[in-house]
Amino acid sequence: MVGSTGKRREMPLRVSDIMVRDVQTVGREEPLSEITRRMHEHRIGSVVVVDESGRPLGIVTERDIVYACARGLPSTTPAWMVMTEDPITVKDTDLVTEAIGKMREADVRHLPVVDSQGKLVGIVSFRDFMDLASILLSS
Repeated sequence: MVGSTGKRREMPLRVSDIMVRDVQTVGREEPLSEITRRMHEHRIGSVVVVDESGRPLGIVTERDIVYACARGLPSTTPAWMVMTEDPITVKDTDLVTEAIGKMREADVRHLPVVDSQGKLVGIVSFRDFMDLASILLSS
């Protein structure tokens, strides 16, 4: 946002202000059949693959599911075989503008949100940013 002085102002919104806290997570061995069932049931576009301590190991997105189907992988295929490893994450304290920049730079639609210890605390998606833009533009 550019103010009347011509200087760029940061939006003070933090990722924690818009993130979804109820993240669907799975373990490395979770089969595609369970992942797709959950994505359908919860009407979401991704699940985060976490380790025993709650740290993100990967992410399985709709795009990953399409690639798995195109390769003819069976529904018993474990998450670790189709997930995007070491997903790009943002901290819950990061500015929303920083998260949008990461998303654009990496050309991804979902970012797991971690706390200062690296544990999963939420997720933000392209949809969340569009919802925010809609609210800001309508006020």
